[in-house]
Amino acid sequence: MPSFDVVSKVDLQEVDNAINQVMREIGQRYDFRGSKSQVTLDKEGIRLVADDEYKAKAVLDMMREKCVKRNVDTKALDVGTIEPAGGGLVKCLVRLKEGIPTETAKEMVKQIKDLGLKVQAQIQDEQLRVSGKKRDDLQTVMATVRGGNYDVPLQFTNFRE
Repeated sequence: MPSFDVVSKVDLQEVDNAINQVMREIGQRYDFRGSKSQVTLDKEGIRLVADDEYKAKAVLDMMREKCVKRNVDTKALDVGTIEPAGGGLVKCLVRLKEGIPTETAKEMVKQIKDLGLKVQAQIQDEQLRVSGKKRDDLQTVMATVRGGNYDVPLQFTNFRE
């Protein structure tokens, strides 16, 4: 029976490459000369430190731009608040969203069932498995889920005949 998985994953290597590009751009831009702005990646997410709120927003814009160029969906970036850090600096934590939350998965299952096709959708951990007898039905489900407005980036993996 044909099936596929709907998952939400972030390629950490591409995120790291985007961070390196942002740091290179910070070093080259005229408005960041002498700035203490920096971006790092750790277990919690992306840590951003800047001189002031204006520069922090500029670095966030650069980060989004570089992520888009490296095919990292910006829905995966959960930007926290910009708050003061010591020494006249500001900081911000950008968390990376991975996995499909249960509420979102339930919405997807409801949307798939509303199609009226002969497919089954099962929530497995933080992913969704869809199976059915006809490949065309599965492709219709893919198009429907892709067109849905969810707050997480979605990928389709593990397509089996």
